[in-house]
Amino acid sequence: YNLADLLRRPDVNYAGLMSLEEGKYANPELAAEAAASDDLTQSVIEQIEITAKYAGYITLQKEEVERASHYEHLKIPADLDYMQVTALGFEARQRLDKHRPETLGLASRMSGITPATISLLLVHLKKNIWKEAKVEALTASVPAEQAAS
Repeated sequence: YNLADLLRRPDVNYAGLMSLEEGKYANPELAAEAAASDDLTQSVIEQIEITAKYAGYITLQKEEVERASHYEHLKIPADLDYMQVTALGFEARQRLDKHRPETLGLASRMSGITPATISLLLVHLKKNIWKEAKVEALTASVPAEQAAS
């Protein structure tokens, strides 16, 4: 384990790490200094603890943002008959058919359209519509570096 791994544990904090009585990381002077330091230092220590404890969640959130960004540019064929997409709920099919969003990104922001609906729609498009067409050909003017990812 390293200090960051230990700090990720729910019952461990920075002051606790700095006051270890045994081991090569013991630094009681630093622990005392951190405990008595000003608000700015406390703020930095708190930020370090938060970053360590939530690193996994932050990574997952960043991946979700990247995935959502990719959906923004995936075009939905204008002639798609939503009523034939039986995996979707009836209400979702009605809403999508009424508003006919141009991209998955627009569809994902519609009221009543859940992430599960978007996933099912994406599966349908990949399976039935985009079979032989490349996704790159269906994207709406995506910058080169984003299309490469």
